[in-house]
Amino acid sequence: MIRYDLKCADGHVFEAWFASSAAFDEQAERGLIACAVCGSTKVEKSLMAPRVPKKGNAKDEKAEEPMMSAPVPKEIADKLAALRKEVEANSDYVGKDFASEARKIHLGESEARSIWGEASKEDAKSLAEDGVPVAPLPFMPKRDA
Repeated sequence: MIRYDLKCADGHVFEAWFASSAAFDEQAERGLIACAVCGSTKVEKSLMAPRVPKKGNAKDEKAEEPMMSAPVPKEIADKLAALRKEVEANSDYVGKDFASEARKIHLGESEARSIWGEASKEDAKSLAEDGVPVAPLPFMPKRDA
């Protein structure tokens, strides 16, 4: 898996994960990558600094720092809420069975339909490597889902 910082035609910067550089190119060409803020499909790779580990067995102090999240601007929060509503209305929540159900749908063993759920990084990577179309959602399932 490879992470890219992306930038849309309106200048919004966001990140996304891809199985490979070729996967990014193919998805971008097909218009499948959209800005997380405005929805524009005119997206390109943004300049980014690689995260290079230190020499030897030295620990990377940054890796141990807890992630701090900034408040989400109202415009983005509203768009995320609308996206959640759209996903919930038009797809089936399959919970922790996401990886197995996505694979069954891809292989024609289950009814073709839109699904969403939870998968480990390893499962998501395996699905992408096997050509199963998956994408991370910018929100977590509700506690009662």
